[in-house]
Amino acid sequence: MRRALELAARGRGRTSPNPMVGCVLVSPEGEVVGEGWHPFAGGPHAEAAALAAAGDAARGATAYVTLEPCDHHGRTPPCTEALIEAGVAEVVIAHLDPDPRVSGRGVERLEAAGVRVSVGTLAAEAEALNEAYLTAQRLGRPFVLYKAATTLDGKTATAAGESRWITGEAARERVHAWRDELDAIAVGVGTVLRDDPALTTRLPGGRTPLKVVFDSSLRTPPTARLLDPDPEGEPARVVVYAAAGAPEGRARRLEERGAEVVTLPAPDGRPDVGAALRDLGRRLVRSLLLEGGGTLAWSFLARRAVDRVAFFIAPKLLGGPAPGPVAGPGVPALPCAYALADVRSERVGDDLLVQGRVVYPEVG
Repeated sequence: MRRALELAARGRGRTSPNPMVGCVLVSPEGEVVGEGWHPFAGGPHAEAAALAAAGDAARGATAYVTLEPCDHHGRTPPCTEALIEAGVAEVVIAHLDPDPRVSGRGVERLEAAGVRVSVGTLAAEAEALNEAYLTAQRLGRPFVLYKAATTLDGKTATAAGESRWITGEAARERVHAWRDELDAIAVGVGTVLRDDPALTTRLPGGRTPLKVVFDSSLRTPPTARLLDPDPEGEPARVVVYAAAGAPEGRARRLEERGAEVVTLPAPDGRPDVGAALRDLGRRLVRSLLLEGGGTLAWSFLARRAVDRVAFFIAPKLLGGPAPGPVAGPGVPALPCAYALADVRSERVGDDLLVQGRVVYPEVG
């Protein structure tokens, strides 16, 4: 199963809206006779690739699969049928697929055909690999990773607004790797006006995600760099979420530059985060890298819509009335704080990267 997880990870950033899946076939004598993984959405599933590699040796073998095999027709035939027809004797599954078209049905189909099935081997590791896919399936919205770069005293810019560059080149490379991996990237209009970011992925062969801007009154300039083609020359894919009643002329100018303007309810004057995430979910966006400022970050936290945070902490001190990574009104008391679980840290160049899963308070 560990080998199957290694294979599954080869599809990182390329399988969405599908999950990453790996499969290893082992003969009754204990020899690996076939391996496969899902390389990209629409491509062969891991089980089919492993069966093709094994050929006749699949008969009587045990299949180790990182996710429950599908039992429905999509762009490819059901993997359950392929496993049964190949004569596989046993299927070991890391965990079930929460997709209602699959959940439990794959196991039932295999067992009905006389195939032995077990579930739960390295389940935690497999779920961590597909955290974005599983979040989207279970919550009906994209998985959200909030990334911020701060100094040691918690500043994201100088008092004058200068933020380039707080962290070093190694940290920026890590961020570009996330942009290549995740489906979309979001900022607020304040970031657009202050930094004029391109929001591209500057990696060889990298994929630039869907760009999302939260912009209540459509202040994003039509000349903004994020509207330009990506480094490969592909047209930018941009969605701008505005409040109802935003100026139509501004919307038209952005649309002429290729952006899609979507108006949303704005109970506090800002586009509703929950409505935006539901819209992204309908677009099959499974994961979102949140790179906006502290105000936008607070809006997401207040909606319990940040799943993980990743803070790069630079060994610098700025002082003064400079902004921090989370703004808004703040929590009313310590018991209402947003806590982090599964915290891990690592050195990235000269900076420290701290990551963790957000645990929302039961009060407040």
